[in-house]
Amino acid sequence: MDAVPAQTGRGEPAGIAFYRLLIGCHPAEADIGGDHDFDRHVLACILAAAAMDGGLLAERVGVAEHDLNDLLSRHFPQADIRGLGSMQGPAPADDDETIMVRDLLLAQRSTEGDVGYWLAAMVARRAMEPNHLWEDLGLRERPELSRLLMRHFAPLAIRNTKNMRWKRFFYRMLCEDDGFVMCTTPVCTQCNDFDLCFGEESGESRMADRRREFLRGGGDLSEVSARS
Repeated sequence: MDAVPAQTGRGEPAGIAFYRLLIGCHPAEADIGGDHDFDRHVLACILAAAAMDGGLLAERVGVAEHDLNDLLSRHFPQADIRGLGSMQGPAPADDDETIMVRDLLLAQRSTEGDVGYWLAAMVARRAMEPNHLWEDLGLRERPELSRLLMRHFAPLAIRNTKNMRWKRFFYRMLCEDDGFVMCTTPVCTQCNDFDLCFGEESGESRMADRRREFLRGGGDLSEVSARS
């Protein structure tokens, strides 16, 4: 088995079921007032979003198997994670792009401990996915991504003074650090690609979207869950 169960006794899509397995509630009900609760929420969101994609969980989140096991045992000790072993396995070697983003984040850490280290790898890996970064991290909305980055990578995050999309911002920082000029237009507002860098990033979370899809389409919940 290399995916989470398509359906639970609650009849929930896979991503929501996986999050509930870790946290004990629906993502929309999570209390993230404290930093520790917020960190657990973020980790659970990333794991759930990666599990929805299928394949080996370690590869989808960008951490080694021993790190994933450590993360699960330390932050979700009460979760029944039996059956997840086959979702793990050694993560393949990261490509150069992922490594560059990960190293950028690691160099700008503002917290100590393993959570920031894991998040650097996880954010870098999920940044290779095609959607808005907050969506591919499984977060509920973009402000949660901004909070994540300001908490764990503040020296980098505070440089995003123009509210650039975070993926674009990462690459701009990489180019500037290497002495390259990312754009030929001297003023962003005069650039034809302005919306690619600063466009709206609103939308529903990936997990919420799948529930909406099911309710709207009237289909079999297990089929929607399997696609999740």
